[in-house]
Amino acid sequence: MLPYIAIVKQYERLALFTLGKYSGLRQPGIQLLFWPFHQTKKIDLREDVFDIPSQTVITLDNAPIGIDFLVYLRVMEHEAHKSVLSVVGYQSAVVGIATTTLRAVIGKISLDEVLSQRERINEELRSELDQVTERWGIKVTQVEIREVEPARDIQEAMNRQMAAERVRRAAIIEAEGMRQAAITVAEGQKQSEILKAEGARQAEILKAEGDQQAAVLRAEGFSTALDRIYQVAQNIDANTLSLQYFDTLKQLGAGESTKFIFPMEFTNLLTPFIKMANRGDEDDSSG
Repeated sequence: MLPYIAIVKQYERLALFTLGKYSGLRQPGIQLLFWPFHQTKKIDLREDVFDIPSQTVITLDNAPIGIDFLVYLRVMEHEAHKSVLSVVGYQSAVVGIATTTLRAVIGKISLDEVLSQRERINEELRSELDQVTERWGIKVTQVEIREVEPARDIQEAMNRQMAAERVRRAAIIEAEGMRQAAITVAEGQKQSEILKAEGARQAEILKAEGDQQAAVLRAEGFSTALDRIYQVAQNIDANTLSLQYFDTLKQLGAGESTKFIFPMEFTNLLTPFIKMANRGDEDDSSG
């Protein structure tokens, strides 16, 4: 029995077998072992990444595509012995199970979903792989699809579809721009008509207010004139009015008319003159 020393690094664990029987994990540091009773297997606990080669898979809508992706995993410390006792070369086992899981997952979805929902596919692949590798003491921490490559004919069809989609979007954007422009023009015309109508209304209001004020001023002037005429008329006697009538008759006589119509009040205005004339005749007779 020969003693020997094994040095275990911080990120490692040492699976110890005594006479072929698993006897536990040794922690980091210096470990004293005895040959030939002890055999060991170092286990790396660091996260590792595996590049899964490009695989040709068929989607739900029968479109062949090539996919390659990365799988990130690590050995769980409290179950590290399973990676030695439950599987021979877990690296190769992970690559194989990842390939079959990829075909199963992609076969359930369409090409459009593969191209547009990578995050969901990554999570589904991680979950499916983790369920298998858990029995080996391995935790799948992340899955990343690196590239999706459709077949050539599908790629050409997709290019034509993308070109048609770009044309459609351009037409939609152009139509939307024209619609917005028409709306803007119509809105401007509406605002212009509103301003014009408001201006016309204000002009009519101002004109009506001006007419009202002018009518009020004219009425007040007419009322003042009537008051003045009435005041003057209070001091006019019958003789003055009679003289005004005679003056009017004089002006009528100067005209070319041969017929005249006199109001009934005219004889009443002549009464004072008739009386004055009669008194004059009586004075002459007595004299």
